[in-house]
Amino acid sequence: MREAQEFDVKLSQEAATPLHFAGLVLDLDARTLARDSGETIPLTRGEFAVLEMFVNRQGRVISRDALLDAFADRRFEPFDRSVDVLVGKLRRKIEADPKEPRLIVTVPGEGYRFDGLRLKRPDALKTDAGNAAKREAGPPRLSIVVLPFANLGGDPEQDYFADGVTDSLTTDLSRISGAFVIGRSTALSYKGKAVDLKQIGRELNVRYILEGSVQRAANRMRVNVQLIEAETGAHLWAERFDKPVADLFDMQDEIVSRLANRLGEELALAEADRAERSSDPDSMDHFFLGLAHFYKGPAADKARSHFDRAIELDPNNVDALVLRAWADLVLVANWLSEDRQNRLRSAEADLRKALKLRPDKAYAHNALGALRMLSNRAVQGIAACERALAINRNLATAHAMIGFGKYLTGRNHETEGHVLEALRISPRDIGAWNWMYIAGAARFYGACDEEAVVWFNRSIELNPNMAAARFWLAAALAHLGRLEDAREAALAGLQLNPSFTIARLRSAALSDNAVYLAGRGRAYEGMGLAGVPEG
Repeated sequence: MREAQEFDVKLSQEAATPLHFAGLVLDLDARTLARDSGETIPLTRGEFAVLEMFVNRQGRVISRDALLDAFADRRFEPFDRSVDVLVGKLRRKIEADPKEPRLIVTVPGEGYRFDGLRLKRPDALKTDAGNAAKREAGPPRLSIVVLPFANLGGDPEQDYFADGVTDSLTTDLSRISGAFVIGRSTALSYKGKAVDLKQIGRELNVRYILEGSVQRAANRMRVNVQLIEAETGAHLWAERFDKPVADLFDMQDEIVSRLANRLGEELALAEADRAERSSDPDSMDHFFLGLAHFYKGPAADKARSHFDRAIELDPNNVDALVLRAWADLVLVANWLSEDRQNRLRSAEADLRKALKLRPDKAYAHNALGALRMLSNRAVQGIAACERALAINRNLATAHAMIGFGKYLTGRNHETEGHVLEALRISPRDIGAWNWMYIAGAARFYGACDEEAVVWFNRSIELNPNMAAARFWLAAALAHLGRLEDAREAALAGLQLNPSFTIARLRSAALSDNAVYLAGRGRAYEGMGLAGVPEG
């Protein structure tokens, strides 16, 4: 408990320390801005307030109306340009070249986006600018427009549903870190028109287009979506939802959450494919390459090497910091590393830095939850995952990790509900095998071995290359008296992870809860009967 309290104090203290970006030092508590050299940059109250709002909403598009509402002491006229003047003054004080701003970026027709915390010192901006110039011919990474979904049935109620899916999906995709999503009002200009998708890509300067349709027949609703590469017109991915009509709002919420999760994966894999073809990969190229390996499951070490390279090129690459921490946690959780404590310390350092740079990073809070759970701090881990869900309600893995925390605290019967919620939100998630493994472990700890076997087999079916589920399957089968099957499962696990022993499992208890420890005892016994080496 003391260790957890100390870590929380460190996080809160560091969150209050000055932010360093692009050769500048911003102290939100002291309300000062200076250069690394120590030179103070004087800001008016309005300029500092705008900068503070940008920093707190790093990477998000903030509309002019939102800025007007936040900083106006009076009601502005509809075409008042005061905010633009204020942003212009701030740019002249902090941008290396105010005519080509890189910290405060104008998003045409939408507002402004602050990218400052993603950038390095001014001496590195030349390199960044060189990389940007190489890519200038093409649209930004993760740039996408969600075209208005077509209503194929003509029913006005169905039209509202189609518009609702379009709007909600646009909002949810904008939560993807680094994504550039064309605003609803711009996308709406294409509604009902016969359009050339390649031309839309050129007009909006986006890499990807999502189009879809809604059709109702009797008591069923069908939603079709497809992801298209704008430059080539190639279809990258398609999905169809065919569900009985119940509550339209509930159905809309479910479809949007599933699509947002899956699209995040598909866009990342598409970017990884592009990065693989790059002759001069930059920090984000290495991030996407690492993410592609990370999704494959057993390649956590290979993924980590790409995250290492991404962070070397850009020490403030928050996405790479978080995923490098996750890679370490995967290696620890699956007994694939001999260096458990150093892995945990490295993950802690990466997450502390990531949360200092981006306190609103849901995935970082989720990883922090996993770290705490793997460090005998399950209650605090659950709280961190709940914080992640407060930021991003569609973060399915946070639900599963809460289930993980529940069985670590002896509440095995509650775990399956959280896993099922994760699967409801993202049923085809790349990480679903791990959630099923968690559900199986909780059932095993609760001595429900038949149900545990079902979950473990489902996990193995989705990811046959991870050994952990096979060892627990062996233990469950042994307790059911199916020793031949148990030995077969144990042997398959040892072929994937030859260094695994019961002694290693004993050395890494994740909780001192009595119910949890009793389940561990069943695991040692079952794995021994199945032929897993003692030490």
